[in-house]
Amino acid sequence: MSTTHQAESAVTSPPTPGPQETDGRTAERPLAIRLLARPEIGVFLGAAAVFVFFLITAPPVRDGGSMANILYSSSTIGIMALPVALLMIGGEFDLSAGVAVITSALTASMLSYQLTMNVWVGVIVALLVSLGIGFLNGWMVVKTGLPSFLVTLGSFLILQGVNLAVTKLVTGNVATDDISTMDGFSQAKKVFASSFQIGDVQVKITIVWWLVFAAIATWVLLRTKYGNWIFAVGGNKDSARAVGVPVAFTKISLFMLVGFGAWFIGMHQLFSFNTVQSGEGVGQELIYIAAAVIGGCLLTGGSGSAIGPLFGAFMFGMVQQGIVYAGWNPDWFKAFLGVMLLGATLINLWVGRAATRR
Repeated sequence: MSTTHQAESAVTSPPTPGPQETDGRTAERPLAIRLLARPEIGVFLGAAAVFVFFLITAPPVRDGGSMANILYSSSTIGIMALPVALLMIGGEFDLSAGVAVITSALTASMLSYQLTMNVWVGVIVALLVSLGIGFLNGWMVVKTGLPSFLVTLGSFLILQGVNLAVTKLVTGNVATDDISTMDGFSQAKKVFASSFQIGDVQVKITIVWWLVFAAIATWVLLRTKYGNWIFAVGGNKDSARAVGVPVAFTKISLFMLVGFGAWFIGMHQLFSFNTVQSGEGVGQELIYIAAAVIGGCLLTGGSGSAIGPLFGAFMFGMVQQGIVYAGWNPDWFKAFLGVMLLGATLINLWVGRAATRR
């Protein structure tokens, strides 16, 4: 009787509460680890640290006008860093982005001036040229299977030579003629290079465009099928193709987005200074790529965000202007950027390992 009672108790009694074993797939990771998994967290912390550093060491930074200048400098980098970042998430990168900006500006300027046309005609033709350059880069990468490094390095050299040679041939100089008196100039300037007042501070329109483009890019990445395609082709294009992702379309369109960014910044430079130096743009492509890498985008593709490069560009603008406001030798600017790039790469590596550690 006693034995029967003990057996029933063993069957009906609930198990004693205690720690339950779970595997890594079902265990919820701590909030800190989940935050570290976000690619933009590291650069956000870095940007905040750089901002505080220059607030302390460079008192002029605290002025509203100085901050507007910093944001303007950041925006001219950030607008191009956004499409470059999307392209990197898609597993490619573009070394011709810097000189493509100048190609776009030269096209609009020389076409409008030499043919005595409304500047909007030159602006539209420059857009078509920029999109065409992006299409050719993407088509070559997709059809030949060559690394985008080689394809766009070739484009970089071609555009650099064409910019100089054609400008000298058409204008007899290394710079284009002043187009500020031509029809349509004032309207185009309002779109690409105007300013507006907020209190006593003059704010450049490119800051607004920069934030708008960042918001659109974030929405595309996180809320659209196209955003899923970008991550898929960057992670593994063969697997993406196997599940129906249009790999060729996605990659070519990403290169064309870089072309669009080059056109926009080219138009900003043209309508800000009324003329364009044909030898400029060399080296800027590395700045755009560095801003994207600092923003958490991996060179191997498949990971990144649009918000990260926004903070990456802000860090560049903060350092570029902060060194001047601090009264330091501006020759140290590139050295500072190199340190930031290496530091961001190491932080991203550490963050990635911390986020995947169980």
